[in-house]
Amino acid sequence: MSAEAPQRVLILGGVRSGKSAQAEQWAKHSARPVTYLATARIEDEEMRARIALHRSTRPAHWQVVEEPVALARTLLAHARPEGLILVDCLTLWLTNLLFDSDPQCAQREQDALLALLPSLPGTLILVSNETGLGVVPLGELTRRFCDQAGRLHQALATLCDPVLLMVAGLPIFLKGRP
Repeated sequence: MSAEAPQRVLILGGVRSGKSAQAEQWAKHSARPVTYLATARIEDEEMRARIALHRSTRPAHWQVVEEPVALARTLLAHARPEGLILVDCLTLWLTNLLFDSDPQCAQREQDALLALLPSLPGTLILVSNETGLGVVPLGELTRRFCDQAGRLHQALATLCDPVLLMVAGLPIFLKGRP
């Protein structure tokens, strides 16, 4: 990863495909100060355990910022030309947006993220679950979630390079190279 030019990395994959581990390895080897932007909300014991596991794998010197909704605003506040921000994960963020009491929240926040990315200083690694490889979900909310995640990933893929798909812990480069 070049220290001179901003880089946008999109890492997609299924559940437990190695997305977060890949993103964390890239961040560790970047020689940049890392800000880890977590989007999860602790709503039950299972999620608390998942978050604890993620925390245990991160270096203690990384700055951690927790923000479940205002991603673009938080990225702008923490981005530095010499820094690296790792966002984990966009599908949890999208879930938070879809459950927000403001029906316009999801579109507004996604638009803000997409508008910000081209001018954001520093390196950005975005982690997200690929939901488009399975069966069509039952229920309006799950279909809306999958549709929005798919559209978001397509828009991000045009702005990011490289774009990876993680399968069984192995990166498949869909666009670009590290």
